[in-house]
Amino acid sequence: KIFQAVVSCIGGDGTIYIIPKSFETALNKLMAEIQNTFKGLGLLIPYCWKKGEACVVRGSDTMWYRAKIVEVSGSTLQVQYVDHGYIESIPQCHLYPTTFYTGIPPFCIPCQLYKTLPIGNFWQQDAVDCLQELLKNEEVEIHVEELPDNPWGKLSISLYFGGMSLSSFMAYQKYCVAEDCQDIQKLGVFEGDLSPSYLLQPLPFPGETFPVTVTHLVSPKEVYICLDSSGNLTKHPATERTASHDSESLNKALKWCNKIVKTLPHLTNFKKELPCLAEYVDGLWYRAKLLSITQLVPVQILVQFVDYGTYLVAPTSRLRHIPCHLLKYPVQAVRVLLAGFKPASDDRNVERIPYSPEWSLKALWTMVDCVEGKRLSASILTISPEVTISLYGDDKNLVHLKLIEMGLAELDE
Repeated sequence: KIFQAVVSCIGGDGTIYIIPKSFETALNKLMAEIQNTFKGLGLLIPYCWKKGEACVVRGSDTMWYRAKIVEVSGSTLQVQYVDHGYIESIPQCHLYPTTFYTGIPPFCIPCQLYKTLPIGNFWQQDAVDCLQELLKNEEVEIHVEELPDNPWGKLSISLYFGGMSLSSFMAYQKYCVAEDCQDIQKLGVFEGDLSPSYLLQPLPFPGETFPVTVTHLVSPKEVYICLDSSGNLTKHPATERTASHDSESLNKALKWCNKIVKTLPHLTNFKKELPCLAEYVDGLWYRAKLLSITQLVPVQILVQFVDYGTYLVAPTSRLRHIPCHLLKYPVQAVRVLLAGFKPASDDRNVERIPYSPEWSLKALWTMVDCVEGKRLSASILTISPEVTISLYGDDKNLVHLKLIEMGLAELDE
C-alpha cells in the first residue's frame, strides 16, 4: 500500500512516527472533543500513577492530548503522546487520568525503514538529529513493505521525500547500510558524471490562446514565459493539468532539495549546458544550467535558472550536483519572441540596452510595467526557427501597443 503521511515525530531510537493524511479529519475531530471535555488545570490532588496508564496531558500550547505514562519518577512523569509519538517529561499537575477515548486506536503509526541497518546496529544521535531536521512535520510518501509481528510493533516502510528514497539518502550519508542497493542506482540520487539534460516543456498548438506569466525579459521583444497553471486553456485542459502537476511536484522536490543541499557534492565538471543546482540571491537553490566561465581567478560561472530564464554569475561554492530525479520535470520557462513590433527608428533615448542596443532602456522598463504581475495570455504563431507569440495583457489588447503609443517601438507587419 502507498499513501501520503505527515511525520509527527522521530523517536530517540530512530523510530519514525507518521500520521496518514487520511486520518487527519478524524484526529482533528477527536482533538476538538477532548478540548470540550477537559477544561482548566490538571489533577491537583495526589494520585498514584502507574506505568502504561491512560491520561490526557496539557501541552505547552495549552491544548489537551491523549497520552500514556511511560515512566514514573517523583513529581515528574514521562508520558508519550499516543497520537503524535513524542515523549516528554511533564509535572503531575498537567495530567489527568481518564478512560475516555481509550477505545480509539492511536492515530500515529510507529515505523522503521525496511531492510535498512543503522551503523552499529542502532541509530546514532547525529543520525536521529538528521532525521528530525529533515522530516519533522513534513508530508512524505509511504510504501508499506512489511507488517509487524504484533499490533504494537513497528511498520516496515520505504519512505520517499520529494521523489528521493530516505534509505538511499541515509546510506549516502553513511548513517546506515541499505540492503536494496538497486534503489540508489535506480534513483541516481547523486550521479553527476553522466551528461544529463532537461526535458522541454510541451507547448499548446499554434493558434490556441493560453494563460502565461512572464518570468524574465531579455529585451522588449525577447522574453521567457511560463504556462500559467492557475488559468484555463480553452481547448487543451490536459496540457494545463500536466503543467500544473509538474509545477507543484517540482516545487515540492525543490523544497526537499533545499533541506539537503549541504549534503550534495559541489560541481567539478563545468561542461556547457550541464544541469546543476544553483543558489540564487534569495538564499534558495533552484534548477540551473551552466553557460560559460566568465572569470578564472577566482572561478565565476554564468548560469541560467531554467524555470525562470534569469541569469546569474556565481562562484563554484554556489553550484552543486543536481539529483537526477529533478531532471524528469520539464523546464518551466520557455524563451519566446514577441511578434508585431520592432524598435522605433526615431527613438532618441540615449540610454540603450548594452547587449541589445537597438532597444532603449526606457522601452525595456515600459515593457516590464506592461507584463509584471499581470494576467497575460498568449497565442503561438510559429514554433520554428524560434517560438514566436502574440502576447496579450489582462485587457485582451496586445502588450506592445503601449510602446508604440509612447514612440518606443513601431509596428512590424
